[in-house]
Order: sequence, then structure tokens, then C-alpha cells
Amino acid sequence: MKSGWQTSTLGDVLAVLRNGVNCKQDKSGNGDRISRIESISDATFDLDKVGYAELSERDKEKNRLQPGDILFSHINSVVHVGKTAVFDCDEQVYHGVNLLLMRPKEVVTSAYLNLALKYLFQSGYWRGVCKQSVNQASVNQQDISRVEICYPKSIPEQHRIVAILDDAFDGIATAKANAEKNLQNARALFESYLQSVFTERGEGWVDRTLDQVCIVERGSSPRPIKNFFTTAPDGVNWIKIGDTEAGGKYVFATAQKITPEGAKQSRHVKEGDFILTNSMSLGRPYIMKTDGCIHDGWFVLRLRESIDSEFFYYLLSSSYVQGQFHRLAAGAIVKNISGDLVKKTVLPIPPLSQQHKLAEQFVGFSEETQRLEAIYQQKLAALDDLKKSLLHQAFSGQL
Repeated sequence: MKSGWQTSTLGDVLAVLRNGVNCKQDKSGNGDRISRIESISDATFDLDKVGYAELSERDKEKNRLQPGDILFSHINSVVHVGKTAVFDCDEQVYHGVNLLLMRPKEVVTSAYLNLALKYLFQSGYWRGVCKQSVNQASVNQQDISRVEICYPKSIPEQHRIVAILDDAFDGIATAKANAEKNLQNARALFESYLQSVFTERGEGWVDRTLDQVCIVERGSSPRPIKNFFTTAPDGVNWIKIGDTEAGGKYVFATAQKITPEGAKQSRHVKEGDFILTNSMSLGRPYIMKTDGCIHDGWFVLRLRESIDSEFFYYLLSSSYVQGQFHRLAAGAIVKNISGDLVKKTVLPIPPLSQQHKLAEQFVGFSEETQRLEAIYQQKLAALDDLKKSLLHQAFSGQL
């Protein structure tokens, strides 16, 4: 260990480690502010994401948050367990249940300890040790107390490390924001191009409804579908949203198969057909590169006439058509479209020769957009790696 550094457990450096007040909360905006899991969802304390309750004076006295307190998410989904934020608000807020309160002793500053905890979080430590159930994961106070951290005994040295990391993270945050903006701009530029093509049009274009262009059929399946899953060689492909190519437009294979008997009660699709999501990722089209069966969360579209399939895919994907799908959709929680309504979607169709030319342009523009997206995604990944590297250097005494 570097000279002047100390290794201690969290239990040794914390003056307070406890859960908060368990009370019925609401989002009315009336009463006392109570911290919630959502209050630190972005790893900073967000006063707009607190709950409200009426607390007794005794509960207020015990649970009032102090500037510098660290809130630790010990019960959450696996990817969020161990997330922390420093309470740095001037308003009165009280510590609620499901976030642990950490208040360090004088041997370590709150800012340094919070960064040390972020290092553990980003390194995947909590994901590896948390206890997992179906819908959530957790770490208990005893396990947290036993975790070791390293820190300089000198408080000024802790301040120096925090200042270096804060400056570096500010720069990384700016670079990430720029990369994310460029990523959004690349996607928006392609969408804007599609929109202009389908709104400005040209000579010979006609408006046709979807059912004039396609045979439109809704998927169907036997009930309960789990009774028809099979691994037998004669199984029939069972198409689910997870089988779609990530970020792409094709279905090449399926993870599950159903029995021939189940297939008889299902809607068949063939290679070259289009399938259209009806609920999840509403209105998203895919081109089949295999045969199979679909459930009622899909529509199958079979072209009635000679239409360029690449042109048709980008037409369905455009905001011109997607906007119609969403306006036609109904449902308070999960939106879906009835078969009768989806058939009335209006499609602008040019002559076939123009379709071929436009399809070539769409494919070229799409490939360039994907190339730019890959570059920006690589930049974002590199910035995340840089942050992890800086944290590692800081808490191994290399800064």
C-alpha cells in the first residue's frame, strides 16, 4: 500500500449506517419531503423525485438529512444496487426507507467516500455480492460494513484526489454529452431525410392504404402457448420480439420452437413476409429471413403487387407512417392497433422504377448512419472505460 494510506472497513469509517423512516408516502407535494429510491436514480440527489408524508417531531429529529450524508441504494434491481449520491441540498428532507444513510467519521470526507463507493459500483462489486430474487436484489448492512476501502490518512490529500476526479469527470461528462448529441443528430438526420422524401414526393406518386398494398393478417397462437414449446427436430419457429436483429430489420432465426400441432393453431409467416409489432415497440417492421409462426402481438404483411421490399421497409419505418400507427393506437398502459385500423394507414407509393432508386439511396444513407452510430457508441464506451480507469488509479494510490 502507498505510504500514508489506510485500509479500513466501511463499518470502521462510518459513524452512521442505517435505514430510514418507514411511512406511507405520496407525490402530492404536501407535507414533509422524504427520500426515495428514485431520488438518487441518476447518482445525484434530485429534490424533484422525493415523496411526501406527515412525520412526527421524533421521526423528523432522527431522520433529518444533513449536507454530506451519503444515500446508498441497497434494495433495487441488480444493475442499480450500490448506487450512491451525496445529499447536498439546503432544503429539509428526511431519510426514507429503502435507501441506507451513510455518515462518515472525520477520518474520511464524504466526497472521497462517495467516490470510493462509486468505484465499487462501477467495478461491478455489488452486482457480484448482492442477494438476488425474481424482481430485485439487495445487500445487507452487515455485508456492507465488512467491505474494505483504502484512503489517504491526510484529509488535504483526499481533497486533492476528489478535485482531480471532479475535474476529470466534468470533462468526461461534457464529452459524453457531445457524443450522445452527435449520435442523436445522426439518427435524426436520416429520419429527416426519409420524412422529406415521403412528404415532398414527386411525379407519379399515389396514396394507397395498407390493405390495398398488402394482405394484412393478425398473428394468433394456441393457449396456453407454454404447453406447445418443443425442442424436437420437427418443431416450428416461434417468433418473438427478442428474435429480431438488434437495431436491424431482419428475423433470421428463433430461440424457441412450437410443436406442429401448435403451429396449426398459429399464424404462419414465410421468408420475405413483413411482420409488424402491435404492442412492444409499436409499429416496428421486420423482414422475415426464415419461416415460422407469430402470436397476436404481430401483424403479417404480404405484398399484393410488385413493390421494392427495401423501399417498403423504409417507408414503414419512417415517421410519416410511424406517426399514423401511434395516432391509431389505443390503450391506457400498453398501446396497440386493431387490424381494421392498421389497414387504413395511408402509404405514399411512387412508380416502381423510383422505388428501386430510392431504396438504393435509403440503404446507403442507413449504412452511413450506422457507421457514425458505431463510432459514437465506441466513443461513449471509451469514455466509460476512462472513468473506470481514473477511479481505479485514484483508489489504488496512483493519482
